[in-house]
Amino acid sequence: MSGKAESRDYDPLPLISALNLVLQQHASRSGVRVGKNRYFFPASSQKVNLGPGVEAFQGFYSSVRASYNQLLVNVNVCMTAFIVPGNLANALLSFSRGSRGAMPTLPKSFGKMKVRTQHLGHTKPIKRIGTRSARNTTFDCAELGGVVSVEKYFEKKYGIKLQHPTDLPVVDLGSQKKEVWVPAELCEIIPGQPYGKLNDRETAQMIRYACNPPRSNAEAIVNQGFPKLGLSTPVKTPIDRFGISIDIEMAIIPARELPPPRLSYKAGKPPNVNNGSWNILDVKFHRGAHVSSWWVVVVRDGMNMISGPSDARLLALVQGFSAKLGRSGMSIPQDRPRLIHIDLSPERGDPNRIGAIDKIRTSFKDNLANSQGRRPSFILVLLENRDNYIYPAIKRIGDVELGLHTVHMQLSKAITDERKQDQYFSNVALKVNTKLGGINHLLDEAAMKWLTKKKTMMVGIDVTHPGPGSREGTPSIAALVASVDDSFVQFPASLSIQKSKQEMLGELDDMLVERLRAYERKNKRLPERIIVFRDGVSEGQFDTVIKDELPQILGAFKKFETKERKTTYRPQLSIIICGFDFDFYLQAHAGLQGTVKATHYTVVYDENLFAADEIQKGTHDTSYLYARATKAVSLIPPAYYADLACERGRCYLNDFLVDDKISTSGSGRGRYDREEERNRVFHAAKEAWGEGVRPFNALRWL
Repeated sequence: MSGKAESRDYDPLPLISALNLVLQQHASRSGVRVGKNRYFFPASSQKVNLGPGVEAFQGFYSSVRASYNQLLVNVNVCMTAFIVPGNLANALLSFSRGSRGAMPTLPKSFGKMKVRTQHLGHTKPIKRIGTRSARNTTFDCAELGGVVSVEKYFEKKYGIKLQHPTDLPVVDLGSQKKEVWVPAELCEIIPGQPYGKLNDRETAQMIRYACNPPRSNAEAIVNQGFPKLGLSTPVKTPIDRFGISIDIEMAIIPARELPPPRLSYKAGKPPNVNNGSWNILDVKFHRGAHVSSWWVVVVRDGMNMISGPSDARLLALVQGFSAKLGRSGMSIPQDRPRLIHIDLSPERGDPNRIGAIDKIRTSFKDNLANSQGRRPSFILVLLENRDNYIYPAIKRIGDVELGLHTVHMQLSKAITDERKQDQYFSNVALKVNTKLGGINHLLDEAAMKWLTKKKTMMVGIDVTHPGPGSREGTPSIAALVASVDDSFVQFPASLSIQKSKQEMLGELDDMLVERLRAYERKNKRLPERIIVFRDGVSEGQFDTVIKDELPQILGAFKKFETKERKTTYRPQLSIIICGFDFDFYLQAHAGLQGTVKATHYTVVYDENLFAADEIQKGTHDTSYLYARATKAVSLIPPAYYADLACERGRCYLNDFLVDDKISTSGSGRGRYDREEERNRVFHAAKEAWGEGVRPFNALRWL
């Protein structure tokens, strides 16, 4: 911790892990642990309702960290959602409206929750929720003389007359080998069980409750967090018995404020940067893209926000957006774009939206066939709402199947008062111009000097993993983006799939070769320096990056050492992890609400010999170069774009990542059966992935 060179190879993690075990003993006994180092205390905390069967509590994160010449305890507030405890029958009844006449069930986010049975007091996990009622579910019972219904069994065996024998399903509390059906009304959901993935409405409610200013969070940590975690309680805790004392005063961290870089547009007054943000209402893009033709697709999904092609609000929207693109410096045709209306079938009869997606695909193909070979520069898609199926499907159809650029607007935001609409149009125009190869804004020469003093390529890498609601065996998606010129605005992407939950890239060398060739095609030379920003890696995986990914990067360089080139290729390489050799915290962005979290950058490999000031100021200035907004962003653009590319890749595997099948799925399988199923799902996803994004769209996917 003193920074001595001879201690460089000493690994303090085992000692830190031991200290974490000691510090977390009190919280483990008095609270509920969710994830790593996060503790919640529902019995003594204020709750907020997020929706049917879901409530949220504030908790606290605690972790020991090594810093210069001292150990620190990192304590922060955190939020998570819990399943509302109570009778399972009431929970099922609250979701009965969405059952469409079938037996009520629970969303997949409830997972395999535990219940306590009223008749025996046993605590068991729910293996599955049945599709039949207690009256219609039968089993062979020798004790009662043969086949008997669940309803009759509980009446004769326990003297319990059910209140919901026909309108609620039974639940299976058995094992993999034997089913044990119990009426839902005899099951009590036990408290302290985390809820799964929140829907959009629940997430919005959570954000409203969780976003607090720094002072409120600090007071919560000191006044509630310290006592609940056992860090400042008068009661004896394991900390005392180990002779550990903790200073309850918050640490004071030295910092400096970096001035914003100067920004420039092609025309208009230089923007006034304030709090990491600026306005573009009266400026022209540095390089406006050319639009040869464009389409507008209205996806009507039961809300009737647009009545038809002649709706005055639609025509005003199209005219206003076209004018915005022109005023921003883009070359836009004067003719009105082709207007296409697609009426989707109701979700009730098409829960996974397969029919709706086929209708959209057919419409796109039919309009392409009637265009005499003239493909639109982009398609503006107007959505009445956004679910888990329609938006990802349109992105897949455009990027993978047809090679069409699509840009989306929410009609609820696009049809609004004039001032808000103009700002919304400006934000979408940023995406359109970048997608079509334009340049929105640039930084001044001084801010770019750290990148332009040598031919440099910036690289962003990220991996996204299947979530809790995904099919088991669904692949992880890796993305690598890289700049193609000295403007550092366009970052074409390479995407690949790999084994589920694998963080380190398996095809990094081939992906980097693809990006280097794109750079060479545009610049007639290869870059002299490469700066890699790697996102999504924890501190414990830093060495793995050096061990597994660095050799692949060096291997990619060697692939350019061919007989035809007659020279070696070995650019200077730096790898910076966004997340102690050389690290810093940077907050380049202003928070819209709540408490802003700084980004932790760690330089784990550096042949460019960056000075601390150079890499800190350079990273800060480059955060203003994000093309899709008029704000400095929290994560340097290459890493941000890699994250966005991963999210786009998720659209291509949406059928595997969004598994909304209700919890009535079949009984448990053995370990070997599950492994076989994982392999089957992986190969099916690989087949669905195909060749990935079309080259045309890979160049300008943003």
